[in-house]
Amino acid sequence: MLRVGSKAACMACRNLVSTNMGVRFRVPLQKLHPLSRAIHHRYSGNANPQRPPHRSAARYFTSMSRLPMRPPKPPPGSGGRGHQQQRNFWVARLAARLLKLRYLLLGSAVGGGYTAKKTYDEWKDMLPDFSEYNWVIPDFVWELSEHIDLDKLAKALPEIEEIAKLLPDLDKIGENFTFLKSLLSSETTGDPPLKATDSSASATQEGNDKQYKKGLLGELILIQQQIQRHEEEVRRAAAANSARPPPPEPAPSPPPNPSPPQQKRKSSDKERLDQLQEELLRTQLKYQRMLERLEKENKELRKVVLQKDDKGIHRRKVKKSLIDLYSEVLDILSDYDANYNTQDHLPRVVVVGDQSAGKTSVLEMIAQARIFPRGSGEMMTRSPVKVTLSEGPHHVAMFKDSGREFDLTKEEDLAALRHEIELRMRKSVKEGQTVSCETISLSVKGPGIQRMVLVDLPGVISTVTAGMASDTKETIFKISKAYMQNPNAIILCIQDGSVDAERSIVTDLVSQMDPQGKRTIFVLTKVDLAEKNLASPNRIQQIVEGKLFPMKALGYFAVVTGKGSSSESIDSIKDYEEDFFQNSRLLKDGMLKAHQVTTKNLSLAVSDCFWKMVRESVEQQADVFKASRFNLETEWKNKYPRLRELDRNELFEKAKNEILDEVISLSQVTPQHWESILQKKMWERVSTHVIENIYLPAAQTMDSGTFNTTVDIKLKQWTDKQLPHKALEVAWETLQEEFARFMAEYKGKDQDDIFDKLKEAVKDESIKRHKWNERAMDSLRVIQHNALEDRSITDKPQWDAAIQFMEETLQSRLRDTESVIKDMVGPGWRQRWMNWTNRTPDQHIRNETKNELERLLKLHDEHTAYLANDEVTTVRKNLEGRAVEVDPVLIKDTWHQLYRRHFLQKALSHCNLCKRGFYYYQRHFVDSELECNDVVLFWRIQRMLVITGNTLRQQLTNTEVRRLEKNVKEVLDDFGEDLEKKTHLITGRRVQLAEDLKKVREIQEKLEAFIEALHKEK
Repeated sequence: MLRVGSKAACMACRNLVSTNMGVRFRVPLQKLHPLSRAIHHRYSGNANPQRPPHRSAARYFTSMSRLPMRPPKPPPGSGGRGHQQQRNFWVARLAARLLKLRYLLLGSAVGGGYTAKKTYDEWKDMLPDFSEYNWVIPDFVWELSEHIDLDKLAKALPEIEEIAKLLPDLDKIGENFTFLKSLLSSETTGDPPLKATDSSASATQEGNDKQYKKGLLGELILIQQQIQRHEEEVRRAAAANSARPPPPEPAPSPPPNPSPPQQKRKSSDKERLDQLQEELLRTQLKYQRMLERLEKENKELRKVVLQKDDKGIHRRKVKKSLIDLYSEVLDILSDYDANYNTQDHLPRVVVVGDQSAGKTSVLEMIAQARIFPRGSGEMMTRSPVKVTLSEGPHHVAMFKDSGREFDLTKEEDLAALRHEIELRMRKSVKEGQTVSCETISLSVKGPGIQRMVLVDLPGVISTVTAGMASDTKETIFKISKAYMQNPNAIILCIQDGSVDAERSIVTDLVSQMDPQGKRTIFVLTKVDLAEKNLASPNRIQQIVEGKLFPMKALGYFAVVTGKGSSSESIDSIKDYEEDFFQNSRLLKDGMLKAHQVTTKNLSLAVSDCFWKMVRESVEQQADVFKASRFNLETEWKNKYPRLRELDRNELFEKAKNEILDEVISLSQVTPQHWESILQKKMWERVSTHVIENIYLPAAQTMDSGTFNTTVDIKLKQWTDKQLPHKALEVAWETLQEEFARFMAEYKGKDQDDIFDKLKEAVKDESIKRHKWNERAMDSLRVIQHNALEDRSITDKPQWDAAIQFMEETLQSRLRDTESVIKDMVGPGWRQRWMNWTNRTPDQHIRNETKNELERLLKLHDEHTAYLANDEVTTVRKNLEGRAVEVDPVLIKDTWHQLYRRHFLQKALSHCNLCKRGFYYYQRHFVDSELECNDVVLFWRIQRMLVITGNTLRQQLTNTEVRRLEKNVKEVLDDFGEDLEKKTHLITGRRVQLAEDLKKVREIQEKLEAFIEALHKEK
């Protein structure tokens, strides 16, 4: 910043302000509006001994400072005096005159040069330092000198007439400034205390109107001087009243009435004090309106610049703003599970307050849009909402994980945005909970919005009401403390001014987290209701001065956020707030200062504090993450030196490709392999039913006709009800087993065991979702029925194959039956002697029963499958004679297994006889005692298995494998979108270490980019 030296005087201010005003600038700089600070000049204490020196620090100049006044031109003929004509000695007089003219010219040249140099130095000292306003100019302007040849660009520039069309309408702006000047001059004319100042400056102003088309700085300086003069007069009047000695104490007799001159003097002093306060307030309001008008004009001009900037050549290189870079870092940190004691200490503004205290309304006023869902007394903020505020040409909002832009100037987009925020909040809340700690990230851009990052937290409650989870109060306290314990977080404490201060909970919570108040800003909302309801307005003054609460704060603000209607617009709320404070006794009586009111001043203060905290702490946090990155990289090199650093998402993509390759491998299975597996599994599934429910009952008949009739009936019932379902179950199980087999075989080829859990989950979920085509069952039923209806064996190899199939089946059943009988009767005598084992009492009884039933079968070789009651009684009596008590049920169970073994042995003998019976079969067993109808049955079953296997194989390879592949893809896509599922299925220190490395690197890179941009902005 260029400053005025201690021995130099501001010529512009001396010309504007008369020397007899006696103005002393005693207002503290920090209590003035930022623009009012910028227009202060530093007066010299040595240039004018009668004028008291300036008592505040050196002030900054603004870009609107007056140019130095031109020195008045000397009147014509001021170079020398006139001389009378002399007739004599004209040669001598001519020589003397020429010599005198030379000295005059020399002196004039020297004096003019000195004066010009002095004027140039004064003008140069008065020029402002525009480095403070570098943020106004887009970033690409500073890059022009680095990347663009300005000489070539100057030659390629269009004519001045074309450029003039792109510039803003300066005439219109001049008219606005002229209107503002006329308004101020008209108002100033009606104020008696200001007439002297206006009249003293009017001559100078009128003389320089032609030279300065924009005389706005002079008006601002005059108003500022008036404010300071009024404050000084009010202070002197108050000091005079306090310094006047009190009247003597009255005697016991009635006090004498004060004299009329004393009463008149007191009343005049009081009236004078009130008048000065009114004039001070009125002048401050004029000054505030002028500043607002200037800011509005500046906002429009910046909007035009930003819109043209969007269309500029730098669009080829997209460059993010400073606040967007910082917001990205915070987004990454919100999802980062810090290890190695790495904590997020980056600054952000944390908005806390009691429920329904108006904290969301304050945030909306700062964002200049009604963006949050609203409710009357109901908890609306159910999760933290991070709002990134930045400046842009259009007023829009956008979520970090969505590309949709919400136009905040349109009511339908505002309603959609509020609805989307409410949906995201409810979605983030888990079942059985009321609030969530999951952060919703939102960015808001618009002209004139202060750049900062705010986090709106759920309101603090004192009681859990119906419909809330029992731990809601503790959860809200936990979330609030987690954000406030950050030593670099700025706490924006919101207090409801319409309720008793003693009922507030949040002030105690904030005092615990920031006892010294070094990073707390206190905001009192609903001041209009507080002034209306409170009997003593001094209570509001105590609150904003920090005397009512034990809580300390950096600053105290009082705001009004509307009349409580959800349909109010931001502009109407601003107008209502301004009107309220203009007419409020709180300002008129001096209980509140002008810089402590309105959300506009609040947003300026919060933004300044935020960026100050950012500049002080961001480099330290970058060093912390740099150290964390080094630790993580060292651990990876020591534990996994030969593996790439793949995070969870990259590992999931790798596993996804492997699983899809395994599914595709199913299509490479040969038809013979499919059919052999299907036939084998199909017979294992239906063999018991065929033997027990079809073959054995039919074999009990006496002739071949009855046998064939029984077989046909039972096969028809079986085909209609059970066989197609069993076949489809077998096919589905076969497909699953082959899928699992290919996964197991692929695992042996350098497979990473970190995918085992994921592959198993994908397989189970895909099988669960897969549904077999129901239409295939009907067609399969018809095919199986037709296969079982056919009895014609065409050649000897088919007959031999049926004999072999029957023989293998009967031998397998006989082995199973022998094993069951062995378990029933226990070990034989050889095993008992060799292994030193004994039979149990039950096995002993069953062994005796078996021996008795075997004697019965030897006597009756053609016995039926069931024992008669008298036969059961006979067996029981015989066993009782040998002192063996046996139950009739046990006798029947033992008989069933013995007769089964007896029948299977006879069937195997009959099967051996039928090996030579194909000739008799071709003659339909005419003139032959050999009947092989059971061989024909097994041939029908075998043919049905072959045809069913072929049909299922075609359906598997043509339809079901592709449908399974589709299901696997859907499951993988669903798992890929479910972060919780991926975290559960892909686990281990290796995964977590890679995740941490990726996050820390990304955070460090973002922080370094942000720090670099921050230094450039400085």
